[in-house]
Amino acid sequence: MPARNRRLPRHLSWPLTTTDVTECLGPYMSRVTDLSFLTGPDSGTIVLGASWTAPASRTYGLGVHPDSVGIQIDVHPVAATRRAAVRALLRTQALPQLHEWVARACDADETWRLAPHRHYWRLTDGLLVHRDED
Repeated sequence: MPARNRRLPRHLSWPLTTTDVTECLGPYMSRVTDLSFLTGPDSGTIVLGASWTAPASRTYGLGVHPDSVGIQIDVHPVAATRRAAVRALLRTQALPQLHEWVARACDADETWRLAPHRHYWRLTDGLLVHRDED
């Protein structure tokens, strides 16, 4: 994506592309309701996030729009100088784990689907760690 269109400061870069995520998820990509490349404030150590939006009400009696129910994936920006190293870690470690998380979400029972879920991959001291954060 050209720098003028990407809405990120020059010192930041996304470590993954849409193609990376699409190739990783294969047919499960059709179950992803939103793939976002974040541009906001610093995400700290988070480099990749996945969440399940449940069809439950979040606001005083109003339900969640049906188009919002499902899996969302967020790619967080990293320092441009670390992009290649982070990309390699994400492609070898996080993307297979993301595929597994999405597959489990698609096959989950009703109890799991009725609650929101979040899973984050964090880069801390050069190590990629991940966990559910509900």
